[in-house]
This record gives sequence, C-alpha cells and structure tokens, in this order.
Amino acid sequence: MARLIDLSHTIHHGLITYKGLPAPLICDYLSREASRANYAGGAEFQIGRIDMVANTGTYIDCPSHRYADGKDLEGVDVAQLADLPAVLVSIDHRERLEVDAPDFAKVAVSGKAVLVHTGWSEHWSTERYFSNHPFLTRRAAENLRDAGALLVGIDSHNIDDTRTKNDRPVHSVLLRQGILIVEHLRGLELIPPGAFQFSAVPPKVRGMGTFPVRAFARVP
Repeated sequence: MARLIDLSHTIHHGLITYKGLPAPLICDYLSREASRANYAGGAEFQIGRIDMVANTGTYIDCPSHRYADGKDLEGVDVAQLADLPAVLVSIDHRERLEVDAPDFAKVAVSGKAVLVHTGWSEHWSTERYFSNHPFLTRRAAENLRDAGALLVGIDSHNIDDTRTKNDRPVHSVLLRQGILIVEHLRGLELIPPGAFQFSAVPPKVRGMGTFPVRAFARVP
C-alpha cells in the first residue's frame, strides 16, 4: 500500500509567508448561526471567505508569474502537476546555503520533479526564515533545464538568492522553459530513500501565475 506524506504548510488567518506581502484574512461569509434561517429541520452550513495574495503558504509558480507570455494556472497541464516521478536532493543548510550544479551531477532528473531538501523549513514562522536562506544558483537552474527536469521544489523561503535585487535567475531560467517551481515545502526529511511520486495541484484559475497547493509525496 502506498503512503502519502504531506509536504505543505498550513494556511491560517494572519500567516506571513513573505515579508511585505499581506497575511490572509479568513472569516465566515455565512456563519452557521446565520444560515439557520435558510433551512428547515435544524440544518446549518458555513460558507467561508478568504482574502489572500497568491504567494501564501506552500505555492507553485507557473511561467506567467515571471513572463507575460507564459502559461498561467489554467494553461498548465495537470500531467505536469500530479503523480510526477520524483527525486530528492539533500543539501543541509548548516553546511552551506548555495545549491549548485554539481549537487545534481549524479541525479537522473529528466522528466522528474526535483525536490531540494535543505532543512530550512525548521525556521518556518520565525524571523530567521525570511533571510539568508538556502537557494539555487543560476548554474544549477541551467543544469536542471538542460537535463530535462519537469518541476523543481525547495523547502526554503525562495528558490533564488534574495540578498540582493538581482534578476532572479532561477525563476527566469526555469519558468522560461516551462519548468514549474514549488517553494516553501516542508517535511522532505520524511521521504524515505528510493523512488516516489510528487503532486502539487493548485485550482485551475485563469490569469494567475502563482497559487497555494496541497503538495504531497506518494511513497511505497
């Protein structure tokens, strides 16, 4: 029997995912108490409302996040989001922040989701999480592009180095090629050695290039 491992952070009222972006506002649109007037026999329902920016929690970046002519959530084929063969690459953030091309040299990434486990998610919801975090280099992104990766995920604050106002080379290289990005993963340490599948499926929204996902691994 396959086992599912949840790799997503919980979205909740007031959550700060990225400094400078507003936290989600989560509330009732129709409360259970107010709904009782609409139904007989004691039936009641809750209809929730959420106001949030797309970069909240664990989320996926599609090409239109970076490029005006890129595919949005509606345009990305579900086959690129669900049940992808996947590989895990582990680089401990205590050793170094930079994840470079040689870290993928012996990894077969063609046609796969490549998940980078740095351990940075241990700082989630702390001040430390937002700065001096692990990231991929441009050379690593070019290596993954040329080797045919389908998706690249990381358990860090950003797949790019955010210490300077650079051109975000990893986003630029991967998304130009149609390679999806998943940021703010968690729980990658729970994935056992060996083959597994990865899913990160957002709703099918027209005109959006980024959105939260329920990311998970399917392991034997």
